[in-house]
This record gives sequence, structure tokens and C-alpha cells, in this order.
Amino acid sequence: MADTISSAPQSFDRVRAVEWTKDRLSLLDQRLLPLREEYLTFDTVVGVAQAIRDMVVRGAPAIGIAAAYGVVLAARERYRRDAKTWVTAIEEDLALLNAARPTAVNLAWAIARMRRIIGAGINGDPTPVLLAEAQRIHAEDIAANHAMGRLGAELIAPGSSVLTHCNTGALATGGYGTALGVVRAGVAAGRIVHTYANETRPWLQGARLTAWELMQEGIPMTLIADGAGAYLMQQGKVQWVIVGADRVAANGDVANKIGTYMAALAARHHGVRFMVVAPTSTIDLDTPSGSAIPIEQRPESEVAAYGDRRVTPEGVAAWNPAFDITPAALIDALVTERGVVPAPDRAKIAALMENPR
Repeated sequence: MADTISSAPQSFDRVRAVEWTKDRLSLLDQRLLPLREEYLTFDTVVGVAQAIRDMVVRGAPAIGIAAAYGVVLAARERYRRDAKTWVTAIEEDLALLNAARPTAVNLAWAIARMRRIIGAGINGDPTPVLLAEAQRIHAEDIAANHAMGRLGAELIAPGSSVLTHCNTGALATGGYGTALGVVRAGVAAGRIVHTYANETRPWLQGARLTAWELMQEGIPMTLIADGAGAYLMQQGKVQWVIVGADRVAANGDVANKIGTYMAALAARHHGVRFMVVAPTSTIDLDTPSGSAIPIEQRPESEVAAYGDRRVTPEGVAAWNPAFDITPAALIDALVTERGVVPAPDRAKIAALMENPR
């Protein structure tokens, strides 16, 4: 497999934020967008874990892919130090990666998949074998996103407008995107004529990243403040809200970027349909419901500032959960690479996961 993962040429599919090049992991530093496009390279697992924690890379699928490549770097270093003890020693590195961000289940999923390869036994240098698996995870994600894009777009009537929250595109995945993959496919098929994007405080993923990504692709979009979404729906300007997910519980509850629950409530009230787009790697059957999903609490300083500029009085208290839980009852369709689950519930998700394609 080539060093750089790509997909077959397709319209609206040019952005890649995670790449393996020249035996190192290369990440587009998403903290700097849209003002600067700068790639950082990593050749240690410590650096990759820090990049995940500091949101150089973000979005559940992209975090998982970056972690898989981090395992490759860890194995390479451990094997060079001691070829006899690397299998035991690497557990410390896997734990470091696993703790980087607790909510996105793709992180633990990717590490567990790499651990199975290690546990199956590798003769000699583990780097080529583990690199092949990491690249397989990366390529499978891109293929899944294209499949979800097509399936999700088929649910949308021609001429529709949609609202998105956070960034769920190529920047958040191996490529193409989950919810923005549906937008890409819908625009290409003439089903989506306009996309509105919530700014997504406090990290402004919508304002900084979704706006940048859609403008790179020439997709018509309008940015709105998070609090404007309900009024936008009341005005009849959107027919669907389309979001991604960081974890889907066994009963269909969804953890996603803070503000998703508010958008889902407004959508239900105004008769706007609500779509969650997530690969099956994001579904966690070991988590019975949304109440069991750990919610990452981030620094108060992120809420106290707007970008780099402080906007609150010194000493003010702030509550800054990175995610919220949208109950399954508010979701009209869960779109996965295996198919669409309308009105998801425990039985439907169990059936989906029992029937791999």
C-alpha cells in the first residue's frame, strides 16, 4: 500500500488531514485553521498522544486513525530498544494513547484492533505488519465515509438545505467525512443546495474548520451562531440537521460535540429531521446508554475566551463539557456504512452489529 492513503477521484474530495509519509505521521494542525495550513510530523508515540490531547487532530475517526499510526511508532521504537521485550513494554504506550481523550470510542477501538495484531504474534520487526493494519484502518474509514455519504444523501429530497454542527468532514476522519460526507454526496447529486454551519463554541470547529473545508470544495454554505439554529428552523430554511458522533451507545443514544442535543430538540419541535452519520466503529455495545458515556471536561479558560482573547472577568467560573448526549428518541436516522437505521433503538442497533456486510 502506498505511503499516503487516498480514495478514487471524486468531486468534493480533496482534503486530507491525516497522512503517513516518509515513515512518520503527518497531521494538519487544526488549531491553526483557517489562518494557516501547517502540517506537523510525529515519529514518537508520546508526540501522537499529545497531538490527540491538544486537538492537533480531532474528530472520532481521525483520532482512531492517528492512534493506530501511533501504535506503529511505539512498536518501532520498542523493538529497536529490545526485540525480546517489546510486546510487554508497548502496553505502556497503548495506555498512554488510550487516555488521550476519553469520549471518542474510535480511539479505544483502533488501539484494541492493533493490540489484536500484536497478540496474534509477529515474527521479527513488527513495523511493517502494524503499518499495514493502520493503513487498512485508514482506507476502510475513507471507504465507509463514501458509503455513508451515498446512503445519507438518498434520504434527502432534491433541493434541500441542511444544518451541521461541529466539523464532521475530511478534517475529522481519514477523508471525505461522515456528516459532511453526506453533504458532499448530496451536493454532487443535486439534493443539497445549501449548507448552514453552526459556529460551535468554544473551539469554533464550525466557524474555523467546516467553513474552511466547504469553501475549499466550493460548496455553498452560510455560517450561523449556535443560538441562531432554532430560529433558522422556525423560518423553514432547513429540512435536515446532519451531525456526526463520537460514541453511539447500545440503545442509540449519541455523544457528540456540545450543542448537538440543543439542535436535536429544536429540530424535533420544528419538524426538521435529524440524522446522525457514524461508522459502526463508533457504536459501543458495551455502553448501555448515553448516561454511561464518559464526558470529557475541558478547561474553563476555553469558555472564558473567544479564540486567544479573554472576554470574561478574571475569576469567573465556567462549565465546559466537550460533548453532550442526544437521546435516541430524537434521532430520525442513524446512517452507517452497513446501512441506515431509522429511529434507532437497542434492538435495531443489535441487529445491525450482528449483520456485518
